[in-house]
Amino acid sequence: KLSYSLKEFGIKAGDRVAGFVSNTPEPIIAMLAATSIGAVWSSCSPDFGFQGVLDRFGQIEPEIIFAVEEYSYNGKIIDCRAKIKKIVDNVPSIKKVILIPRITDFSSKQKNESGIVNSLYFNDLLNNTSSNIEFNQLPFNHPVYIMYSSGTTGVPKCIVHGAGGTLLQHFKELSLHTNLRREDTITYFTTCGWMMWNWLVSSLMAGASIFLYEGSPVYPDIKSFWKRSDEEKVSIFGTSPKFLQLSETSNLNLKKEFNFSNLRSILSTGSPLSEENFNWVYKNIKDDLQLSSISGGTDIISCFMLGNPILPVYPGEIQCRGLGMKVEALNESGKSVIEEKGELVCTAPFPSMPVFFWNDPEGKKYKAAYFDDYPGVWKHGDFIKITENDGVVVFGRSDATLNPGGVRIGTAEIYRVVESMEEIADSIVIGQKWNNDIRIILFVVINQKYTLNDDLIKKIKQNVKTTASPRHVPVKVLAVKGIPHTINGKKVEVAVTRLINNEKVENTDALANPESLQYFKDLLPLLSD
Repeated sequence: KLSYSLKEFGIKAGDRVAGFVSNTPEPIIAMLAATSIGAVWSSCSPDFGFQGVLDRFGQIEPEIIFAVEEYSYNGKIIDCRAKIKKIVDNVPSIKKVILIPRITDFSSKQKNESGIVNSLYFNDLLNNTSSNIEFNQLPFNHPVYIMYSSGTTGVPKCIVHGAGGTLLQHFKELSLHTNLRREDTITYFTTCGWMMWNWLVSSLMAGASIFLYEGSPVYPDIKSFWKRSDEEKVSIFGTSPKFLQLSETSNLNLKKEFNFSNLRSILSTGSPLSEENFNWVYKNIKDDLQLSSISGGTDIISCFMLGNPILPVYPGEIQCRGLGMKVEALNESGKSVIEEKGELVCTAPFPSMPVFFWNDPEGKKYKAAYFDDYPGVWKHGDFIKITENDGVVVFGRSDATLNPGGVRIGTAEIYRVVESMEEIADSIVIGQKWNNDIRIILFVVINQKYTLNDDLIKKIKQNVKTTASPRHVPVKVLAVKGIPHTINGKKVEVAVTRLINNEKVENTDALANPESLQYFKDLLPLLSD
């Protein structure tokens, strides 16, 4: 019915349909309806700032936008109608606005009092007699999704993914690497502005059920997401290291509180999963599940490294490289190495490479993004080690890699130590240019009952020294009230590095909490000696 209505509005193959949406069933229905025609789907979550949405949708010029009127987070209802009106007023390509209430009653018709021009409700598009969906037959590489780079270093790049490659890659990763089956229920904590939403939706290919979780995973308490997942008999549970770390520091013993009889696998992505996180999961949740740290990115809308149900799990390692993904670690001489840190590259083509970048007719931005450093070889921007077990350890982004005295240090090596301490709630580490070298500066958010004093600074430095190495020890440790993160929860090391080094920080609308940058500006006088 929705596909029929979109065609009635004149939507055809190649047109863009956008979503300013929260993690509910309607965006999935809208995406499937649009892509059945051959339209290209692109979405942002409603917690994006206005400029962040405009930087994205303004480039791709959608003809229709699905927009959620309001959403809930941490027990609060946030009204989006003023923001929607502003978006529509500033993106002239939008011809229709399809409003989605926070809770849709599919059996009733709603009165439109939004004041948004050319708008109607989601239910209004279902008032037709169409009962069959027709799928437009299109080429393998026909665009299906437009994704976006983080936008923390400038206007986001619009990354176009093809239908065939995306579906092949997702089916491989879900059915083989994740062992997703028809009888399973899978969940992943994500927003509709992160590629994990697209990845999760592809679970429908396996015939599996999807449990969508909208709102804060820690409201009204840290047990909420675990509790609901157990009630829904989730077999594959997707989360982040940050959530697992928070569960650990909250002293949860989930094994005693919940059944988890259906839980077979936990997936984690967004940042490296530490050895301590692995050990905590097996001790406090379930000792016979598969814990899979997975790593890839928006650029490939999938994974380079992920789990394998027939291989052992080694704490601190991602189990394997993806099938068909010729991933290698290159040292500074460009040589492929094992058991040494290096740059993550992929030396052979793979199905989910972007088909092109939007507004990049000659492919210059595309080439610069992945192929400038190693001609004909994809450079992903992660700093990794391939182990003798054929697993992979990720040390963080290579553009955030610290290089004091010419020694490359992954930021994850420091986070792994610092964030395992009960005194530390969050942290970010950067390299400050100093006397023709780099010195390591660590910023920490202190848990409520503690204070950053000389004793705690000494303890932090000693833990880093003994667990990592003397080279990892920060020169300065400073307290801040918050750490800047992207909308998807990733630490924004590049923005803080630029700020501390007196360089321009661009596009702060890409941050979930841009106000946190002020904490670092206030500390600049303490970083002058």
